[in-house]
Amino acid sequence: MMLDRLKSLDLILLASVLGLLSIGLLAIYSTSQSGGDTNYFASQLKWIFLGVGIMVVAAFLPNRLYYEISYPLYGLSLILLVVVLFWGTAGYGATRWIRLGGFGFQPSEFAKITTVLALARFLSDERWEINRPKNFAVASLIIALPFLLIAKQPDLGTGLVFIVLALPIFYWVGLNTVSLVLIVAPAVVFIAAFNLYAFAVVIVLILAFLYYTRMPLLRSAGYMVFTVSLWFIRSFFWNQLKDYQKQRITTFWNPEADPLGSGYQIIQSKVAIGSGGLLGKGFLQGSQTQLRFLPEQHTDFIFAVIGEEFGFLGVLLTLAIFTVLLVRIVHASNMYRSEFSSVIGIGIATIIGFHMFVNVGMTIGLAPVTGLPLPFISYGGSALLSNLLMIGFLLNFYRHRYEY
Repeated sequence: MMLDRLKSLDLILLASVLGLLSIGLLAIYSTSQSGGDTNYFASQLKWIFLGVGIMVVAAFLPNRLYYEISYPLYGLSLILLVVVLFWGTAGYGATRWIRLGGFGFQPSEFAKITTVLALARFLSDERWEINRPKNFAVASLIIALPFLLIAKQPDLGTGLVFIVLALPIFYWVGLNTVSLVLIVAPAVVFIAAFNLYAFAVVIVLILAFLYYTRMPLLRSAGYMVFTVSLWFIRSFFWNQLKDYQKQRITTFWNPEADPLGSGYQIIQSKVAIGSGGLLGKGFLQGSQTQLRFLPEQHTDFIFAVIGEEFGFLGVLLTLAIFTVLLVRIVHASNMYRSEFSSVIGIGIATIIGFHMFVNVGMTIGLAPVTGLPLPFISYGGSALLSNLLMIGFLLNFYRHRYEY
């Protein structure tokens, strides 16, 4: 009976996750031996055991249950996001944690899952009719509410996950290409608005796109007025950012401007990864790691530990496992006959993929420091539990992949 249940699981997905957890444990153990807090390794083991237990339970719960509880859980997550604004615990310049005795958790991690569940239920109820204005507006609102509450903390790094979440899901359920481009374009324009030449190039490309698609003149004019106005509100947006957020952005553009201050983390991270070479310096032999030149090496910058101690091959193996994991999730999502399960699969792939790309990007200087952990590898309870819970969902859906 137990063997039959095991065979019904997606073993490729399961093996990928276990591989990433193993790499994470090795890296966390290494950082714990460098004069830091040795409880990190033991604590992460406890979180893994708890998370795997949650994953197993989620994998074997009745499939229909997730559909039934999606809206109530989404409502609960919004309440928790409001609660954390007033009674949360501050850290790293933002109010993100709720403390219950000696235990703390981030409601934003819970909100990622519940938002995907609620969005999947709404879209499946509407038979994926995302091109209807009403359905598009409601789906966007489901994503916007948690984003706004998280941005208020402020935690723009996590908030970006919700914005990015919309695009693959909307595309998956059939949003037409023109609408997709018109949604993405303002974000690109806003980023380009901090450089006059980049802004001009993007505006020309948008004009060419509008001409190519033969959009009505009045609608095109209104869209361009909105798009160009982003140039004028960039200063307002910049002034709304906290000092530490401004510092992260300016450091991203030029970390060498403050090598002993705000740019220190990125510089040391790139030194660690670059010094690893092909095979790495060896387990527990990384100079940047063991001499603690690299801050936050067990959390945000754990990828640099892998690069230094296990080299290019270790980095390649880690990224290869992530690739297998993401491709498998998308492939399985295409197999699911349930529209609800399929949307959730794409949402989970987006969350994991975005975290991976941003975390790796910031360790090599290709993305600003955002505080997003590397899934299944970085130390931390809330993120690990939420990630393993999502894997439990996928294992459950795979078992019922032929059911509508």
